Amino acid sequence: MAYSVFTRTWWKDNPDWPNGLEPCPGKKTRKATVDTAEEARAICQDWNARHKPGRYSLKAEFEEI
Repeated sequence: MAYSVFTRTWWKDNPDWPNGLEPCPGKKTRKATVDTAEEARAICQDWNARHKPGRYSLKAEFEEI
């Protein structure tokens, strides 16, 4: 099995929504492909610890490919 590690945002600007943000999964930006879920989880945890999610909640995630 292989896992794709990527980042994406979860919100977009929309003045008609509360706080001006509408839920919207953004485009995935691939960071790595690894063989195990443990490796993928570690990469995500490290990336998320070093980067603030900001207004649009940019975070690292992974999925099985």
